[in-house]
Amino acid sequence: MSPSILEIKNLTKDFGGLKAVNNFSLSLNEGELVGLIGPNGAGKTTVFNLITGMYLPSAGSIKFQGREISGLKPHKIAQMGISRTFQNIRLFPELTVLDNVRIAHHYHTHCGLFHTLFRTKAFHQEEKELTQKAKEFLAIFGLEGRLNEKSKNLPYGEQRRLEIVRALTSAPKLLLLDEPAAGMNPFEVGRLLELIAFIRERFRLTILLIEHQMRVVMGICERVVVMDFGEIIACGMPEAVQNDPKVIEAYLGKRTTVYG
Repeated sequence: MSPSILEIKNLTKDFGGLKAVNNFSLSLNEGELVGLIGPNGAGKTTVFNLITGMYLPSAGSIKFQGREISGLKPHKIAQMGISRTFQNIRLFPELTVLDNVRIAHHYHTHCGLFHTLFRTKAFHQEEKELTQKAKEFLAIFGLEGRLNEKSKNLPYGEQRRLEIVRALTSAPKLLLLDEPAAGMNPFEVGRLLELIAFIRERFRLTILLIEHQMRVVMGICERVVVMDFGEIIACGMPEAVQNDPKVIEAYLGKRTTVYG
């Protein structure tokens, strides 16, 4: 079995007395692709926000590669190797496709304030290398023809793809995808399934995925964790989880199609 990359134990988050996440525990092994599903308001995105440092936990522990990360700032957690996308696309709409990716690359720049202010040779060399890397990433994902277009002008499916490219440019070890298929048509969903499988293999990533569409969950996830009212109610293989009575009850008794 692969070593654990993420260990979450007894994670709890209170908002004014409301437990958005309650006693949540999860272990991810290196290379796993795990789905996190549940009805709206179950606490899924709150878990992502806790992992990435956007929220401070009320209780519990989050360890990444054996190191406690609870309480660290989001940029520190990103530098350690955790990256994410968002349910609502968060690109810079007025910037070009290339500049959206270049910005994400700046996590790995080394030139300090002096070189930046005085535009030294080291600064220009690093900017050249950064631009080249950004172009290489965009080419991998079929966006090399869109370099100078504003991101807001891309078709919806390509905006989603660009957001994933930005997340990958920070060289993560763990990728958190928050509803990547939201708003996609069936054709785009099919391409997304291929894309997730590709990036997992190409970049040797561990992926934790929140998704509403069971076609995506059943199509690519090896293990599924189901939340309801901030707690885990089921965990296991996709087929077994889909037929779990507690899961069926949480989804209003719909056996064939589960949305969460």
